Amino acid sequence: MIALEHVRVIDGTGAPVMLDQTILISDGKIAAMGKAGAIRIPGCAQRLDFTGYSVIPGLVGMHDHLFYSLNYFGSHGVRAYDMPFSFPRLYLAAGVTTIRTTGSFEPYTDLEIKRTIEARTMIGPKMNVTGPYLEGAPFPLIQIHKLTGPEDARRTVDYWADEGAESFKVYADITRAELEAAISAAHKRGLTVTGHLCSIGFREAAEMGIDGLEHGLWVDTEFAANKQPDMCPDPGNATAADLEVKSEPIQETIRTLVDHHVAITSTLPVWEEFIPGPQAPERVLRALSTGARKAYLAERARLTRESEDPHGSSFVKIRRYTAMFRKEMEFERAFVQAGGLLMAGPDGVLGSDIAGFGDQRELELLVQSGFTPLEAIKIATWNGAQFLKKSDGIGSLEAGKQADIVLVRGDPSTNIRDIEHVDLVFKDGVAYDSKKLIDSVTGQVGIR
Repeated sequence: MIALEHVRVIDGTGAPVMLDQTILISDGKIAAMGKAGAIRIPGCAQRLDFTGYSVIPGLVGMHDHLFYSLNYFGSHGVRAYDMPFSFPRLYLAAGVTTIRTTGSFEPYTDLEIKRTIEARTMIGPKMNVTGPYLEGAPFPLIQIHKLTGPEDARRTVDYWADEGAESFKVYADITRAELEAAISAAHKRGLTVTGHLCSIGFREAAEMGIDGLEHGLWVDTEFAANKQPDMCPDPGNATAADLEVKSEPIQETIRTLVDHHVAITSTLPVWEEFIPGPQAPERVLRALSTGARKAYLAERARLTRESEDPHGSSFVKIRRYTAMFRKEMEFERAFVQAGGLLMAGPDGVLGSDIAGFGDQRELELLVQSGFTPLEAIKIATWNGAQFLKKSDGIGSLEAGKQADIVLVRGDPSTNIRDIEHVDLVFKDGVAYDSKKLIDSVTGQVGIR
């Protein structure tokens, strides 16, 4: 039994901050929570004075992979490998107590990591394991199975649901018939389907019954002049870059998504990797292996160099992506204002966008997008818990819920950058030292 005394409580629901609070943790749950002095603390409890600290609910990462790629940029020969040691620790160290893997290269590895964490022989967050990518031809990555039609889509969903997958993700080259089959098979089992789409536009997918969409407007190809049914146009990203978010085509897409209750996962940190800007802070670079750090720094140098050369082959694309980054932020605000459910997850598969640190960066970028810090924290906690239908136990702080609590030095409700100053993370009432977890994986990200 532990009493966290004199903390500032940010409960995750968007409600006003509560000052000078006590949280009593017992048997893995929040036993009581209220004004300091009003909560009876048993004599057997360990009392911890955290004056000046804030607590938030454990983050619910809704696009948090367990794999990483060293050679993602510009390479069809990319290979991605699970990081079974470093990534679970980094997620937990950053305050992410629940993740959805949202697509897998190694689904059996993900399932075994989940089972090992649940057995308490490995450190890591709670996991909602998404099955392997549901993808069609001609996607070039050799690690991804290419569906051969609707029956293959149904069979794949059924097989991995039997193995323990709790959600599914469709990918860029899936056909409408395959998507319909996957949605039908998943929904029969009470499971959800989300998508990183290209061959199918957002409105089409919403009308077919998809539950969620990843990455937002950036990957919606329905605005491409050369869009053909079941085909991913070239290029397949940023087709809305020349439209205003207030324009009727984008507003119609927003209305369709909201009307069909389709959630969107914001993944701003992964898009930040494709535009020029400052390199990642040293605390992130220290986690990268020598090879991963070298590749990342070379890519940042290339982006800077080519963004300054108007005669270079990538100049127009970089400018377009830079404009699209801001447009994506505007789109996410408009989606929420229209009543849409926005969730958070960094993707976390390349460069400096890695497990845990990427989740914290996502919160900072949401605030840069125009959300208040309290709204950003709600998006990253309560909203994800609602989508997972787990909000009775996680996603907010209140008596009776699971003790998934992040202890932060400072006040992220006024300065979201304080989200980086995590000291302790409680998962089911067990406290983990953030610094020790991070130190334990120094130089490990990118090592298979």
